[in-house]
Amino acid sequence: MGMKTAAIHAAIGVFLAAIPSFSQTTPSKQQQIESHSRSAQEFLKANKPNLAVREFGAILELDPNNLDARGNLGVTLFFQGDYVKAAPHLRAALQRQPTLWKIQALLGMCEKRIGQTAAAQADLEKSFPELKEPKLRIQAGMELIEIYYGAGDLDKAANIASALRQLDPTDTTILYMAHRIYSDLAGESMLTIAMLAPKSARMRQVVAHEMARQGNIEGAIANYREALKLDPRLPGLHYELAEALNSSPSSSDQAEVEKEYKAALADNPFDGKAECRLGEIALRASDLKGALTHYSRALELQPNDAEANLGVAKALTSMRRAKEAEPYLKRAAQLEPFNAATHYRLSLIYRELGRTADAQRELSEYQKYKEMKERLKQVYEEMRLQPVKQERPETGDVPNLP
Repeated sequence: MGMKTAAIHAAIGVFLAAIPSFSQTTPSKQQQIESHSRSAQEFLKANKPNLAVREFGAILELDPNNLDARGNLGVTLFFQGDYVKAAPHLRAALQRQPTLWKIQALLGMCEKRIGQTAAAQADLEKSFPELKEPKLRIQAGMELIEIYYGAGDLDKAANIASALRQLDPTDTTILYMAHRIYSDLAGESMLTIAMLAPKSARMRQVVAHEMARQGNIEGAIANYREALKLDPRLPGLHYELAEALNSSPSSSDQAEVEKEYKAALADNPFDGKAECRLGEIALRASDLKGALTHYSRALELQPNDAEANLGVAKALTSMRRAKEAEPYLKRAAQLEPFNAATHYRLSLIYRELGRTADAQRELSEYQKYKEMKERLKQVYEEMRLQPVKQERPETGDVPNLP
Protein backbone atom coordinates (compact mmCIF):
# COMPACT_ATOMS: atom_id res chain seq x y z
CA MET A 1 0.00 0.00 0.00
CA GLY A 2 2.97 2.33 0.62
CA MET A 3 1.21 4.03 3.57
CA LYS A 4 3.24 4.51 6.75
CA THR A 5 2.13 3.42 10.17
CA ALA A 6 2.35 7.03 11.33
CA ALA A 7 -0.75 7.75 9.23
CA ILE A 8 -2.97 5.33 11.15
CA HIS A 9 -4.24 7.83 13.69
CA ALA A 10 -5.22 10.33 11.04
CA ALA A 11 -6.82 7.59 8.99
CA ILE A 12 -8.94 6.41 11.87
CA GLY A 13 -10.14 9.95 12.38
CA VAL A 14 -11.16 10.06 8.73
CA PHE A 15 -12.67 6.60 8.50
CA LEU A 16 -14.68 6.33 11.71
CA ALA A 17 -15.28 9.80 13.06
CA ALA A 18 -19.02 9.59 12.53
CA ILE A 19 -19.60 6.06 13.81
CA PRO A 20 -21.95 5.98 16.80
CA SER A 21 -21.62 3.46 19.61
CA PHE A 22 -24.43 0.96 20.09
CA SER A 23 -23.03 -0.64 23.22
CA GLN A 24 -25.03 -1.10 26.40
CA THR A 25 -22.59 -1.01 29.34
CA THR A 26 -22.62 -0.32 33.04
CA PRO A 27 -21.02 2.94 34.20
CA SER A 28 -17.90 1.12 35.38
CA LYS A 29 -17.54 -0.63 32.05
CA GLN A 30 -18.12 2.65 30.22
CA GLN A 31 -15.38 4.30 32.21
CA GLN A 32 -12.99 1.47 31.40
CA ILE A 33 -13.90 1.67 27.72
CA GLU A 34 -13.28 5.42 27.67
CA SER A 35 -9.93 4.91 29.39
CA HIS A 36 -8.82 2.27 26.87
CA SER A 37 -10.04 4.48 24.01
CA ARG A 38 -7.96 7.43 25.26
CA SER A 39 -4.94 5.19 25.64
CA ALA A 40 -5.39 3.83 22.11
CA GLN A 41 -5.50 7.34 20.67
CA GLU A 42 -2.38 8.34 22.59
CA PHE A 43 -0.53 5.24 21.37
CA LEU A 44 -1.48 6.04 17.79
CA LYS A 45 -0.26 9.61 18.18
CA ALA A 46 3.00 8.22 19.54
CA ASN A 47 3.30 5.88 16.54
CA LYS A 48 2.83 2.75 18.64
CA PRO A 49 0.08 0.88 16.75
CA ASN A 50 0.80 -2.46 18.43
CA LEU A 51 -0.12 -0.99 21.79
CA ALA A 52 -3.19 0.69 20.28
CA VAL A 53 -4.30 -2.72 18.96
CA ARG A 54 -4.08 -4.07 22.49
CA GLU A 55 -6.28 -1.25 23.80
CA PHE A 56 -8.93 -1.75 21.12
CA GLY A 57 -8.90 -5.46 21.94
CA ALA A 58 -9.47 -4.65 25.60
CA ILE A 59 -12.51 -2.58 24.69
CA LEU A 60 -13.95 -5.47 22.69
CA GLU A 61 -13.46 -7.83 25.62
CA LEU A 62 -15.58 -5.47 27.69
CA ASP A 63 -18.10 -4.83 24.90
CA PRO A 64 -17.98 -7.15 21.85
CA ASN A 65 -20.62 -4.98 20.14
CA ASN A 66 -18.60 -1.75 20.33
CA LEU A 67 -18.60 -0.56 16.72
CA ASP A 68 -16.00 2.16 17.22
CA ALA A 69 -13.44 -0.24 18.63
CA ARG A 70 -14.21 -2.91 16.03
CA GLY A 71 -13.76 -0.51 13.14
CA ASN A 72 -10.71 1.20 14.63
CA LEU A 73 -9.05 -2.14 15.26
CA GLY A 74 -9.67 -3.20 11.68
CA VAL A 75 -8.26 0.05 10.31
CA THR A 76 -5.18 -0.14 12.53
CA LEU A 77 -4.47 -3.74 11.54
CA PHE A 78 -4.98 -2.82 7.88
CA PHE A 79 -2.38 -0.07 7.99
CA GLN A 80 -0.02 -2.44 9.76
CA GLY A 81 -0.35 -4.79 6.81
CA ASP A 82 -2.05 -7.56 8.81
CA TYR A 83 -4.85 -8.08 6.31
CA VAL A 84 -5.89 -11.52 7.55
CA LYS A 85 -6.67 -10.17 11.03
CA ALA A 86 -8.04 -6.85 9.77
CA ALA A 87 -10.65 -8.29 7.42
CA PRO A 88 -12.98 -9.88 10.04
CA HIS A 89 -13.06 -6.68 12.09
CA LEU A 90 -13.77 -4.48 9.06
CA ARG A 91 -16.45 -6.92 7.90
CA ALA A 92 -18.10 -6.96 11.32
CA ALA A 93 -18.17 -3.14 11.43
CA LEU A 94 -19.67 -3.07 7.93
CA GLN A 95 -22.35 -5.59 8.89
CA ARG A 96 -23.44 -3.31 11.71
CA GLN A 97 -23.45 -0.21 9.47
CA PRO A 98 -23.50 -1.04 5.72
CA THR A 99 -22.98 2.58 4.58
CA LEU A 100 -19.40 2.82 5.90
CA TRP A 101 -18.00 3.21 2.39
CA LYS A 102 -14.42 3.81 3.50
CA ILE A 103 -14.48 0.73 5.67
CA GLN A 104 -15.91 -1.28 2.77
CA ALA A 105 -13.12 -0.03 0.48
CA LEU A 106 -10.48 -1.09 3.01
CA LEU A 107 -12.19 -4.45 3.40
CA GLY A 108 -12.08 -4.94 -0.37
CA MET A 109 -8.35 -4.17 -0.36
CA CYS A 110 -7.82 -6.66 2.46
CA GLU A 111 -9.76 -9.35 0.62
CA LYS A 112 -7.76 -8.76 -2.53
CA ARG A 113 -4.51 -9.26 -0.66
CA ILE A 114 -5.60 -12.47 1.01
CA GLY A 115 -6.86 -14.02 -2.23
CA GLN A 116 -10.59 -13.45 -1.84
CA THR A 117 -10.85 -11.83 -5.25
CA ALA A 118 -14.59 -12.18 -5.84
CA ALA A 119 -15.43 -10.62 -2.46
CA ALA A 120 -12.83 -7.91 -3.03
CA GLN A 121 -14.34 -7.00 -6.38
CA ALA A 122 -17.85 -6.82 -4.92
CA ASP A 123 -16.80 -4.58 -2.02
CA LEU A 124 -14.65 -2.28 -4.16
CA GLU A 125 -17.34 -1.97 -6.85
CA LYS A 126 -19.94 -1.00 -4.26
CA SER A 127 -17.76 1.47 -2.36
CA PHE A 128 -15.82 3.11 -5.21
CA PRO A 129 -18.66 5.37 -6.51
CA GLU A 130 -19.37 6.57 -2.95
CA LEU A 131 -15.82 7.55 -1.96
CA LYS A 132 -15.24 11.29 -1.74
CA GLU A 133 -11.62 11.61 -0.60
CA PRO A 134 -9.34 11.67 -3.66
CA LYS A 135 -6.47 9.58 -2.25
CA LEU A 136 -8.69 6.74 -1.06
CA ARG A 137 -10.78 6.85 -4.24
CA ILE A 138 -7.62 6.60 -6.37
CA GLN A 139 -6.27 3.71 -4.29
CA ALA A 140 -9.57 1.83 -4.44
CA GLY A 141 -9.83 2.49 -8.16
CA MET A 142 -6.33 1.20 -8.84
CA GLU A 143 -7.09 -1.96 -6.86
CA LEU A 144 -10.27 -2.46 -8.87
CA ILE A 145 -8.40 -1.91 -12.15
CA GLU A 146 -5.91 -4.63 -11.18
CA ILE A 147 -8.76 -7.06 -10.58
CA TYR A 148 -10.44 -6.24 -13.90
CA TYR A 149 -7.16 -6.27 -15.81
CA GLY A 150 -6.18 -9.62 -14.33
CA ALA A 151 -9.54 -11.05 -15.39
CA GLY A 152 -9.16 -9.60 -18.91
CA ASP A 153 -12.17 -7.30 -18.46
CA LEU A 154 -10.59 -4.34 -20.26
CA ASP A 155 -13.80 -2.38 -20.77
CA LYS A 156 -14.50 -2.14 -17.04
CA ALA A 157 -10.83 -1.36 -16.36
CA ALA A 158 -10.97 1.45 -18.94
CA ASN A 159 -14.05 2.96 -17.27
CA ILE A 160 -12.31 3.14 -13.90
CA ALA A 161 -9.12 4.49 -15.49
CA SER A 162 -11.15 7.26 -17.12
CA ALA A 163 -12.68 8.22 -13.77
CA LEU A 164 -9.26 8.31 -12.12
CA ARG A 165 -7.77 10.42 -14.91
CA GLN A 166 -10.48 13.01 -14.31
CA LEU A 167 -9.69 12.93 -10.61
CA ASP A 168 -5.93 13.47 -11.09
CA PRO A 169 -4.88 14.12 -14.71
CA THR A 170 -1.19 14.47 -13.76
CA ASP A 171 -0.72 11.22 -11.83
CA THR A 172 1.82 9.27 -13.90
CA THR A 173 0.83 5.93 -12.35
CA ILE A 174 -2.77 6.44 -13.44
CA LEU A 175 -1.64 7.60 -16.88
CA TYR A 176 0.61 4.58 -17.32
CA MET A 177 -2.16 2.18 -16.31
CA ALA A 178 -4.55 3.92 -18.71
CA HIS A 179 -1.94 3.61 -21.48
CA ARG A 180 -1.64 -0.13 -20.88
CA ILE A 181 -5.39 -0.65 -20.88
CA TYR A 182 -6.07 1.45 -23.98
CA SER A 183 -3.17 -0.19 -25.85
CA ASP A 184 -4.50 -3.64 -24.99
CA LEU A 185 -8.00 -2.61 -26.04
CA ALA A 186 -6.66 -1.38 -29.38
CA GLY A 187 -4.76 -4.62 -29.93
CA GLU A 188 -7.77 -6.71 -28.94
CA SER A 189 -10.05 -4.77 -31.29
CA MET A 190 -7.61 -5.10 -34.19
CA LEU A 191 -7.28 -8.84 -33.61
CA THR A 192 -11.06 -9.25 -33.50
CA ILE A 193 -11.52 -7.36 -36.78
CA ALA A 194 -8.76 -9.47 -38.36
CA MET A 195 -10.58 -12.65 -37.31
CA LEU A 196 -14.07 -11.49 -38.34
CA ALA A 197 -13.31 -9.60 -41.56
CA PRO A 198 -9.67 -10.03 -42.63
CA LYS A 199 -10.24 -8.78 -46.19
CA SER A 200 -12.63 -5.94 -45.39
CA ALA A 201 -12.25 -2.22 -45.92
CA ARG A 202 -12.32 -1.77 -42.14
CA MET A 203 -9.34 -4.10 -41.76
CA ARG A 204 -7.41 -2.07 -44.34
CA GLN A 205 -8.32 1.05 -42.40
CA VAL A 206 -7.01 -0.44 -39.16
CA VAL A 207 -3.74 -1.46 -40.83
CA ALA A 208 -3.40 2.03 -42.34
CA HIS A 209 -3.96 3.66 -38.97
CA GLU A 210 -1.27 1.52 -37.34
CA MET A 211 1.18 2.26 -40.17
CA ALA A 212 0.54 5.99 -39.80
CA ARG A 213 1.10 5.73 -36.06
CA GLN A 214 4.45 4.04 -36.70
CA GLY A 215 5.51 6.71 -39.19
CA ASN A 216 5.02 4.61 -42.33
CA ILE A 217 3.01 7.28 -44.17
CA GLU A 218 3.49 5.73 -47.60
CA GLY A 219 2.16 2.37 -46.42
CA ALA A 220 -0.73 4.06 -44.63
CA ILE A 221 -1.77 5.95 -47.75
CA ALA A 222 -1.65 2.75 -49.83
CA ASN A 223 -3.90 0.92 -47.37
CA TYR A 224 -6.34 3.82 -47.10
CA ARG A 225 -6.64 3.80 -50.91
CA GLU A 226 -7.32 0.06 -50.86
CA ALA A 227 -9.97 0.56 -48.21
CA LEU A 228 -11.65 3.22 -50.37
CA LYS A 229 -11.73 0.83 -53.31
CA LEU A 230 -13.47 -1.77 -51.15
CA ASP A 231 -15.94 0.68 -49.55
CA PRO A 232 -15.90 4.30 -50.77
CA ARG A 233 -18.58 5.29 -48.24
CA LEU A 234 -16.85 3.97 -45.12
CA PRO A 235 -17.31 6.65 -42.43
CA GLY A 236 -14.15 8.61 -41.60
CA LEU A 237 -12.05 7.10 -44.37
CA HIS A 238 -11.66 10.20 -46.55
CA TYR A 239 -10.64 12.26 -43.51
CA GLU A 240 -8.02 9.74 -42.39
CA LEU A 241 -6.60 9.51 -45.93
CA ALA A 242 -6.45 13.31 -46.06
CA GLU A 243 -4.55 13.36 -42.76
CA ALA A 244 -2.02 10.85 -44.08
CA LEU A 245 -1.64 12.77 -47.35
CA ASN A 246 -1.16 15.98 -45.37
CA SER A 247 1.78 14.34 -43.54
CA SER A 248 3.41 13.08 -46.74
CA PRO A 249 6.47 14.87 -48.20
CA SER A 250 5.29 13.94 -51.71
CA SER A 251 4.05 16.90 -53.81
CA SER A 252 1.61 14.62 -55.64
CA ASP A 253 0.13 13.52 -52.30
CA GLN A 254 -0.15 17.14 -51.18
CA ALA A 255 -2.08 17.97 -54.33
CA GLU A 256 -4.85 15.58 -53.23
CA VAL A 257 -5.21 16.81 -49.67
CA GLU A 258 -7.88 19.46 -50.22
CA LYS A 259 -9.96 17.13 -52.39
CA GLU A 260 -10.01 14.45 -49.65
CA TYR A 261 -10.97 16.91 -46.89
CA LYS A 262 -13.83 18.13 -49.08
CA ALA A 263 -14.85 14.50 -49.68
CA ALA A 264 -14.83 14.00 -45.92
CA LEU A 265 -17.20 16.95 -45.53
CA ALA A 266 -19.42 15.64 -48.31
CA ASP A 267 -19.75 12.37 -46.38
CA ASN A 268 -20.21 14.14 -43.06
CA PRO A 269 -21.23 17.83 -43.17
CA PHE A 270 -20.74 17.99 -39.39
CA ASP A 271 -17.02 17.12 -39.52
CA GLY A 272 -15.50 20.05 -37.63
CA LYS A 273 -11.97 18.74 -38.00
CA ALA A 274 -12.26 18.67 -41.80
CA GLU A 275 -13.49 22.28 -41.69
CA CYS A 276 -10.42 23.21 -39.64
CA ARG A 277 -8.09 21.54 -42.14
CA LEU A 278 -9.72 23.39 -45.03
CA GLY A 279 -9.31 26.58 -43.02
CA GLU A 280 -5.58 25.87 -42.72
CA ILE A 281 -5.30 25.28 -46.46
CA ALA A 282 -7.11 28.54 -47.21
CA LEU A 283 -4.92 30.43 -44.73
CA ARG A 284 -1.73 29.12 -46.32
CA ALA A 285 -3.10 30.25 -49.70
CA SER A 286 -3.76 33.75 -48.23
CA ASP A 287 -7.50 33.24 -48.71
CA LEU A 288 -8.33 34.94 -45.42
CA LYS A 289 -12.07 35.18 -46.01
CA GLY A 290 -12.25 31.48 -46.90
CA ALA A 291 -10.14 30.56 -43.88
CA LEU A 292 -12.39 32.52 -41.52
CA THR A 293 -15.46 30.88 -43.05
CA HIS A 294 -14.13 27.35 -42.56
CA TYR A 295 -12.84 27.99 -39.04
CA SER A 296 -16.07 29.73 -38.01
CA ARG A 297 -18.09 26.78 -39.30
CA ALA A 298 -15.83 24.41 -37.32
CA LEU A 299 -16.43 26.52 -34.22
CA GLU A 300 -20.19 26.36 -34.73
CA LEU A 301 -19.94 22.58 -34.89
CA GLN A 302 -17.58 22.25 -31.92
CA PRO A 303 -17.58 25.36 -29.69
CA ASN A 304 -15.17 23.77 -27.22
CA ASP A 305 -12.61 22.70 -29.79
CA ALA A 306 -9.25 24.41 -29.13
CA GLU A 307 -8.14 24.09 -32.75
CA ALA A 308 -11.28 25.80 -34.07
CA ASN A 309 -10.87 28.68 -31.61
CA LEU A 310 -7.22 29.06 -32.55
CA GLY A 311 -8.10 28.93 -36.25
CA VAL A 312 -10.61 31.77 -35.98
CA ALA A 313 -8.00 33.80 -34.09
CA LYS A 314 -5.35 33.10 -36.75
CA ALA A 315 -7.66 34.28 -39.51
CA LEU A 316 -8.65 37.42 -37.58
CA THR A 317 -5.06 38.38 -36.72
CA SER A 318 -4.08 37.91 -40.37
CA MET A 319 -6.88 40.37 -41.17
CA ARG A 320 -5.38 42.84 -38.65
CA ARG A 321 -8.31 42.34 -36.29
CA ALA A 322 -6.23 41.55 -33.21
CA LYS A 323 -8.70 42.80 -30.62
CA GLU A 324 -11.41 40.50 -31.99
CA ALA A 325 -8.98 37.58 -31.99
CA GLU A 326 -8.07 37.89 -28.29
CA PRO A 327 -11.10 36.07 -26.76
CA TYR A 328 -10.69 33.15 -29.18
CA LEU A 329 -7.01 32.81 -28.30
CA LYS A 330 -7.76 32.97 -24.58
CA ARG A 331 -10.39 30.27 -25.00
CA ALA A 332 -7.98 28.12 -27.02
CA ALA A 333 -5.33 28.49 -24.30
CA GLN A 334 -7.89 27.50 -21.68
CA LEU A 335 -8.95 24.41 -23.62
CA GLU A 336 -5.43 23.34 -24.63
CA PRO A 337 -2.88 25.11 -22.40
CA PHE A 338 0.14 23.20 -23.76
CA ASN A 339 -0.11 24.57 -27.31
CA ALA A 340 2.94 26.82 -27.75
CA ALA A 341 1.56 28.58 -30.85
CA THR A 342 -1.48 29.85 -28.95
CA HIS A 343 0.69 31.50 -26.28
CA TYR A 344 2.93 33.04 -28.92
CA ARG A 345 -0.02 34.58 -30.74
CA LEU A 346 -1.39 35.91 -27.47
CA SER A 347 1.97 37.54 -26.77
CA LEU A 348 1.82 39.29 -30.17
CA ILE A 349 -1.68 40.59 -29.52
CA TYR A 350 -0.82 41.84 -26.03
CA ARG A 351 2.30 43.56 -27.38
CA GLU A 352 0.20 45.25 -30.07
CA LEU A 353 -2.29 46.36 -27.43
CA GLY A 354 0.48 47.76 -25.22
CA ARG A 355 0.03 45.15 -22.47
CA THR A 356 3.74 44.51 -21.95
CA ALA A 357 3.53 42.35 -18.82
CA ASP A 358 0.88 40.08 -20.38
CA ALA A 359 2.94 39.82 -23.57
CA GLN A 360 6.04 38.77 -21.64
CA ARG A 361 4.08 36.20 -19.62
CA GLU A 362 2.69 34.59 -22.75
CA LEU A 363 6.09 34.62 -24.42
CA SER A 364 7.53 32.77 -21.42
CA GLU A 365 4.70 30.23 -21.65
CA TYR A 366 5.44 29.83 -25.35
CA GLN A 367 9.11 29.11 -24.69
CA LYS A 368 8.29 26.61 -21.93
CA TYR A 369 5.86 24.62 -24.04
CA LYS A 370 8.05 24.84 -27.13
CA GLU A 371 10.87 23.17 -25.18
CA MET A 372 8.41 20.59 -23.84
CA LYS A 373 7.28 19.85 -27.38
CA GLU A 374 10.87 19.29 -28.50
CA ARG A 375 11.43 16.82 -25.67
CA LEU A 376 8.22 15.01 -26.58
CA LYS A 377 9.30 14.90 -30.21
CA GLN A 378 12.51 13.16 -29.17
CA VAL A 379 10.51 10.57 -27.22
CA TYR A 380 8.35 9.82 -30.26
CA GLU A 381 11.43 9.57 -32.45
CA GLU A 382 13.00 7.09 -30.03
CA MET A 383 9.77 5.05 -30.11
CA ARG A 384 9.51 5.48 -33.89
CA LEU A 385 5.91 6.60 -33.53
CA GLN A 386 3.91 9.47 -34.94
CA PRO A 387 2.05 11.57 -32.38
CA VAL A 388 -1.61 10.60 -32.11
CA LYS A 389 -2.49 14.24 -32.73
CA GLN A 390 -0.01 15.79 -35.12
CA GLU A 391 0.34 19.55 -35.03
CA ARG A 392 -0.50 21.25 -38.30
CA PRO A 393 2.07 23.45 -40.06
CA GLU A 394 1.96 27.06 -38.90
CA THR A 395 1.89 29.94 -41.35
CA GLY A 396 5.38 31.21 -40.63
CA ASP A 397 4.57 33.54 -37.77
CA VAL A 398 5.94 31.43 -34.91
CA PRO A 399 9.74 31.80 -34.67
CA ASN A 400 12.34 29.37 -33.43
CA LEU A 401 13.52 31.15 -30.34
CA PRO A 402 17.04 30.39 -29.08
